[in-house]
Amino acid sequence: MQATKDMTIGELLMMDRSVGAVLMQNGMHCVGCPSSAGETLEEASMVHGMDIDKLMKEINDHLASK
Repeated sequence: MQATKDMTIGELLMMDRSVGAVLMQNGMHCVGCPSSAGETLEEASMVHGMDIDKLMKEINDHLASK
């Protein structure tokens, strides 16, 4: 199981709810916001000024560790 940049936050959380903690630790506190569910990880990272490649590595490392 691996996340991709074009997945929506909603899809990612449906895949594994615990990824929400990784997003929040990276400053993406909008995880619970209804509009964020339709945003892709790449779109959300741009809005929050985050490095998408770093975020994807952390998310996928988290998923691989389960």
